[in-house]
Amino acid sequence: MTIRRGILPSDIAYIEKILASSGLFHDYEIKTACDIGKEVLFKGEETGYTFLFLEEEKNKPLGFAVFGPVPCTHQRFDLYWIGVHKDAQGKGYGKILLQTCEKFIKEEGGEIMYIETSSREDYLPTREFYLKNGYRVETILPDFYDEGDSKYIFSKRL
Repeated sequence: MTIRRGILPSDIAYIEKILASSGLFHDYEIKTACDIGKEVLFKGEETGYTFLFLEEEKNKPLGFAVFGPVPCTHQRFDLYWIGVHKDAQGKGYGKILLQTCEKFIKEEGGEIMYIETSSREDYLPTREFYLKNGYRVETILPDFYDEGDSKYIFSKRL
């Protein structure tokens, strides 16, 4: 198992496959993640996004994460995306990706990482995952994404 920092052109298709496999994301969300990947391919990490890919085989990701500094803050970072292909879930890969993001953020001087996610029932395992990994709920914004779909904001001091 290896973690690769940076994005390759072939990773765009893997981002799409990984997110689609979860059944959690709308098509427009998957497109947004792929568009961010394309932007980083074109402009690099000065976009504010850093990609990590978890691979069993070279350049064949099973999971990925994207993080970056929160604009106009001091040493605060967002985890924008984290995903593991449905067939590879339950093996601790998400935890490895999350901990690797935290490690890189700390190395870059980051002090706090924020994570946002949905209140939908199918996101309950996701919210439990963050709590098990030392994150706390900072706030819940009612009906943020849609009626009945609130936004949870988690944080962790690194």
